[in-house]
Amino acid sequence: MSNRHFINDPQHLVLTSLQSTTLLNPGVALDAHNKIVYLRPGYGHASSSSNQRQKVSLISGGGSGHEPSFSSMVGRGLLSACVAGTIFASPSAEQVRTAIMGRVENNEPSSSSYSPEHGQQQGGEDAGGVLVVVMNYTGDVLNFGLAVEKAKAAGVNVEMVVVGDDVGVGRTKAGKVGRRGIAGTVLVQKIAGALAAQGRSLKEVTKVANLAAQNIVSVGASLEHVHVPGRRAEAEGAEFKVLKEGEVEIGMGIHNEQGSSREKGIGLPELVGKMLKQLLDRNDEDRAFVNVNSNEVVLLVNNLGGVSPLEMGGIVTEVVTQLAEQPYGIKPVRILSGTYMTSLNGLGFSISLLNVVNTDIGGPGMIDLLDYPSEATGWTAPISKLTWEEQRENKNTRENEVKSEEEVRPCGLTYDPQEAQKQLVAGLKAVIAAEPDVTKYDTMVGDGDCGIGLKRGAEAILSHLDSNPLTGDAAIDLAKIVTVVEQTMDGTSGALYGIFLNALVASLHTVGGGESDKKAADENAWAAALKLSCEALSKYTPARPGDRTLVDALYPFVDALEKTGDVKKAAEAAKQGAEGTKGMKAKLGRTVYIGGSGFEQVPDPGAWGLAKFFLGLAGIEKSDDSSAKQAKGSDDGWEEVTREAELP
Repeated sequence: MSNRHFINDPQHLVLTSLQSTTLLNPGVALDAHNKIVYLRPGYGHASSSSNQRQKVSLISGGGSGHEPSFSSMVGRGLLSACVAGTIFASPSAEQVRTAIMGRVENNEPSSSSYSPEHGQQQGGEDAGGVLVVVMNYTGDVLNFGLAVEKAKAAGVNVEMVVVGDDVGVGRTKAGKVGRRGIAGTVLVQKIAGALAAQGRSLKEVTKVANLAAQNIVSVGASLEHVHVPGRRAEAEGAEFKVLKEGEVEIGMGIHNEQGSSREKGIGLPELVGKMLKQLLDRNDEDRAFVNVNSNEVVLLVNNLGGVSPLEMGGIVTEVVTQLAEQPYGIKPVRILSGTYMTSLNGLGFSISLLNVVNTDIGGPGMIDLLDYPSEATGWTAPISKLTWEEQRENKNTRENEVKSEEEVRPCGLTYDPQEAQKQLVAGLKAVIAAEPDVTKYDTMVGDGDCGIGLKRGAEAILSHLDSNPLTGDAAIDLAKIVTVVEQTMDGTSGALYGIFLNALVASLHTVGGGESDKKAADENAWAAALKLSCEALSKYTPARPGDRTLVDALYPFVDALEKTGDVKKAAEAAKQGAEGTKGMKAKLGRTVYIGGSGFEQVPDPGAWGLAKFFLGLAGIEKSDDSSAKQAKGSDDGWEEVTREAELP
């Protein structure tokens, strides 16, 4: 693992790398503040190779360190914009929202009809909009998903496709999280981008993108872990078990994630044979995700960043040779090789196979779409002379076109604002009072920041309510609170609450009749809206009751409220659900990797904090300012478990 770099400041490194895309392709611009690379106005939607105007914009992105994905995939015929995070970290939801709402053509409701019921633009199958393509990593799915929900609430026609093509980790180990996204993602982007460039509808582009994603399998192999610029090498070594001399890891992820096995002393032919078996063996029930049986198969051999072109040539020959032999007998109709998606300077490569299937849209097939011309420097097509000449006169950007979030419309569900604020304040104070316990629990089973995060959010909402008391319309009041939550709560919990609350705003409009048809926001109305929000949240996280997450308190509350119409009974159900997580082994989140026996002694911190909010809201649990300021306690048992959790 080399820890030497020409640029050791990771923030400077990411920004200057993004800036380089504008130097190499005059058709793109950079929003440096939000780390968004996007097509200059008038370029992507006026392709010289098509007489039909492009209706759909394509956005992708993720953590930096995978170049040329995603920034260098922005160009005519491919991505309309990419959103970059820091190295190996997801961009924020606000960055993504800015890209959707202000950096690409999105066909906002001002230019077509808008449906309050569905919260999105209407216009039939020919309606335009935005397709977001994201790899299957928790942070990416949650933050991009939150931005998608916010854009939908603002009336933008937007869909999201999640790509998980890695078979390095099988079904058993991956569990509910599913396959990781790796290099096969660029094939999905290229196919979707070409179809969008030909003027196809959002429905068609989304359908074909999903088809491509469902028919790709990939696996990687690496000789070394990579070192992130700016990190101490000893910290990297402590976090990952670095490969020994002569070892190769099969299935290693693009962020140094553990693969399926480590092999010692094997040559390239044996290594490729093991990788192809993981991709193609139908008898391997743990990894037989795609039956690659099409007459047309596309092969992508991707350089993870540190393999020489000379060696890549030898790898491609070995892969193609073994594919053609029995038992596979596969002769790819297209062979792509190069640096498409890296892991910084990773000394490894990946193999992707696309099983070409019929798109059933009455037009171009997947091969035609892969062959379709593009002007993205990360793809093989060159930048045209026309684009260079246009740049002399066209200096336009979208820097001044950021649009603030749409003013939330009344939903018609009304209540007594003074009484509601009193109940809400009680719930928030209960969360603050519970912070020491939540922090204690999270220190035993997680990274210790859950309690502080919940307290910070609760205090910010209380401060907001002091100067902005509730008005009496459920959607308007909640929308203002959502903004506070998004600004003060970060991490996975912040994204989960952000998605759920944004979906709840939209659900309140669905349940309510609008300003012209006012009705009481009673328990039944809230239960119906909460149920819809749970369904929306389930699209972005696999967490369900029994997985030891905040969902173990949320779902029982919603179910009990729907059945009984009694807030107190619902709050008690949430408490029981949270208490039931004690001894429950986590299936999602950081707790999965922590180890130790802390989970046997304490409930899930997030579920406990949420249950405390519901108990306070229902008036079951009282808390005053003094209790909210209590000091953290500890006991010998807690300290013992904490030490155990820290063992490697």
